[in-house]
Amino acid sequence: QVRLVESGGGLVQAGGSLRLSCAASGTFVRLNVMGWYRQAPGKQQRDLVATVTSGGNTNYTDAVKGRFTISRDNAKNMVYLQMNSLKPDDTAVYYCKAEDRLYRTFWGQGTQVAVSS
Repeated sequence: QVRLVESGGGLVQAGGSLRLSCAASGTFVRLNVMGWYRQAPGKQQRDLVATVTSGGNTNYTDAVKGRFTISRDNAKNMVYLQMNSLKPDDTAVYYCKAEDRLYRTFWGQGTQVAVSS
């Protein structure tokens, strides 16, 4: 099993920055893909924000390209999301997701990000 714990959320003004962190722990050999998803207020689905493979390949949703940067530290089993030029539309609960080598997926509890205009 994999346990994911997010941190770094908060309230920030539009144009500001936040850095989210996600720590993975538990019994696993390797995590293939780690990523960030978000659930906006009033929405039921979690939308992809960004993912990064163990080899460092990244993928971003168009809405955050050029503003957000995902990175990971395989030695520490950490994944990060640097969020710059934040907009009110970025307000959401941000969830960390990981996939292990057996293609099982795990989710964190989420961290709230609120961007005021």
